Amino acid sequence: MNFTAKSEWLIPTGLIALGFIPIVAGTFRVIGLASGIEITPDNARFFAAPLPVVLHIINAVIYCVLGAFQFSPSFRSRKPNWHRAAGRILIPCGLVVALSGLWMTYFYPPVNFDGPFLYGIRLLVGSAMVLCLCLGFTAICKRDIPHHRAWMIRGYALGLGAGTQVFTHIPMFLFTSIQGELARTLCMGAGWAINLAVAEWLISRERRRQLS
Repeated sequence: MNFTAKSEWLIPTGLIALGFIPIVAGTFRVIGLASGIEITPDNARFFAAPLPVVLHIINAVIYCVLGAFQFSPSFRSRKPNWHRAAGRILIPCGLVVALSGLWMTYFYPPVNFDGPFLYGIRLLVGSAMVLCLCLGFTAICKRDIPHHRAWMIRGYALGLGAGTQVFTHIPMFLFTSIQGELARTLCMGAGWAINLAVAEWLISRERRRQLS
């Protein structure tokens, strides 16, 4: 394997690493619900309606891990059939992640520091992810590869927001005096905003490369 091939594998590896903490946390959440851990004010809403959160976590893990390999150019070019087969799994999984997230936002009671602004952002992000996946699917049906890639990159970026939010929440944990609705909203929103900004940069770079 040459240096270029090794460097391209850094992309899926990095994406999976970014989602590692949410994947582990989600796995323990599912195990806890299945094993009947102690019910607390923080997890009572999950025990009251476990199906949405279980669907959200399982599909998010599949979406994060399987989707990461879609961004390796060498792997995608060598195994186009695998890429297409994975896409048929990823779009339904992504839709379940987004729709279950919207359901939880709407029906689960808010926890500490979750205010109306964060509620609105979550609804916007979930709806945007559904839209990106639907537009990506429509584009590939028309054999419009550039737009398909662009919309799928945006959808994946939004879906991986929880990974970036691990880091954007660090100031809130280090400086407890700033904890509150505003800090929580900014930390959550920053995770999605950073991912979307990186996605738009990648899309723009690919477009410039195609024109050059």
